[in-house]
Amino acid sequence: MDWIKPDWPAPNNVHAATTLRTGGLSQGGFSSLNLALHVNDDVAIVNNNRQNITKALDLPSQPAWIEQVHGSHVVKADNRRVQIADASYTDQANSVCAILTADCLPVLLCNTDGSKVAAIHAGWRGLLAGIIGKTVKKMDANNIVAWLGPAIGAEQFEVGVDVYSAFTHQPLNYLPAFKQHKHNKFLLDIYQLATIELHALGITQIAGGNFCTVTDKQRFYSYRRDGETGRIATFIWRD
Repeated sequence: MDWIKPDWPAPNNVHAATTLRTGGLSQGGFSSLNLALHVNDDVAIVNNNRQNITKALDLPSQPAWIEQVHGSHVVKADNRRVQIADASYTDQANSVCAILTADCLPVLLCNTDGSKVAAIHAGWRGLLAGIIGKTVKKMDANNIVAWLGPAIGAEQFEVGVDVYSAFTHQPLNYLPAFKQHKHNKFLLDIYQLATIELHALGITQIAGGNFCTVTDKQRFYSYRRDGETGRIATFIWRD
């Protein structure tokens, strides 16, 4: 079992990790550390995987899992029941924010004084709906650092005119995130998309953004590549 530790200028009391697909008990297309209950994997095995990664990462509490719907709702991670949302935050020590991804972009935020942390599930729909900005409003927007975790790479994310038009008609200039690919098709750089919004919010300390879940089959699940597949998890918490 292994994981990615973000390389970012977070304070010492902030901890984070993104899991890889290896080291678990799931079989077939879910092999092997699938952490999602909603993808038709065996529930008992997924719960076992969750317990094993909780122990391996020495998490201070059970992660506050959320039911993700590609929206823009933000909740506090301290609520123990599963909430419908696509981002969570906390200002409480030892509460663990958690999101699941398999091509969508995991975004981690923390205040530079370590007082608040947040985890965002940022697919293109959530980004269009302002999920990052709505999460930043829960924090001190003047002192935030960000990390962009494993997501679909810029050369693999083909989208249609509908997605292109939806973003290029926004007040922010998202045009640099798109590249003409073929007739009525574009390549979308989701890392650039998030970076444009973060900069507009005054967040300039941004790390990560150098992964591709589609091409790195050994380490990551990819819904676009495989269809039915598992999910990795990204966690963040503070002492």
